[in-house]
Amino acid sequence: MDTPVYDTKEIQKRVDDYISQYKEGYFSPLSLMARLTEEIGELAREVNHYYGEKPKKSTEKEKTIEEELGDIIFVLSCFANSLEIDLSESFDIAINKIETRDKERWTRKD
Repeated sequence: MDTPVYDTKEIQKRVDDYISQYKEGYFSPLSLMARLTEEIGELAREVNHYYGEKPKKSTEKEKTIEEELGDIIFVLSCFANSLEIDLSESFDIAINKIETRDKERWTRKD
């Protein structure tokens, strides 16, 4: 089975289609920030289990880093949609800043 590939507009639209089904709609920016923080904590826990010194307990549910990254993308999309922000534009601003500011910071490969 092929894994679907989405661009940011498709991700944001799919999230909006899902959220728009419900009267409650998007959470407030403060609630979304809390949700994002929770998801980042869950990602940190998974990274620590796989790459750190803290193995999972035998009773802990098996999750994956991939699943946690997906959860973060979902919450980020909710955040962006709720504020009418295009993630593609946000990324473009960020990558241009990074490519300019950090272009001489790292050792280039030959």
